[in-house]
Amino acid sequence: MAYADGNCSLARALEVVGERWTLLIVRDAFFGVRRFGDFATQLNVPRAVLTNRLKRLVDEGVLSRERVVGGAVEYQLTEDGLALLPVIRALMAWGDAHSSPAGPRRVMRHDADDGLLDDQGRCSACGGRVSVPEIRIEPGPGFDPSRTPADPVSEVINGPRRLLEPIRP
Repeated sequence: MAYADGNCSLARALEVVGERWTLLIVRDAFFGVRRFGDFATQLNVPRAVLTNRLKRLVDEGVLSRERVVGGAVEYQLTEDGLALLPVIRALMAWGDAHSSPAGPRRVMRHDADDGLLDDQGRCSACGGRVSVPEIRIEPGPGFDPSRTPADPVSEVINGPRRLLEPIRP
């Protein structure tokens, strides 16, 4: 998809992350998904679409593609990808406000002191800005376990866990 205004930063950002599935791939990378098959299972996205989106995210420097021990390929967020957390957090908050009357579906906490994070990433307990690896995400009051698939990746993602912690089969 091409956005007409090349002089607009929002248009440029949408060139990178504006296609369907792309931000969900980035979200799942924050949740620790690293392998193609795990993205495919978690998102139920057509494999050709997933291949295309992962390639684009690697080409744009949002994800890196690495061979690990045993020859498997894993995708990890780069510094540019990590910088998307405020965008992901803001879109999740908007979705909660407009479609989750029972409250947030997921909450982010400072793992060190259990403080809730505000929309700027500051901890309610210590007042500090929390780095991504120190953030724990967990089900919130609006989380409905009956609406989640029963696959191993979803079971890990839907419990309390630190962001970026790799999901291993």
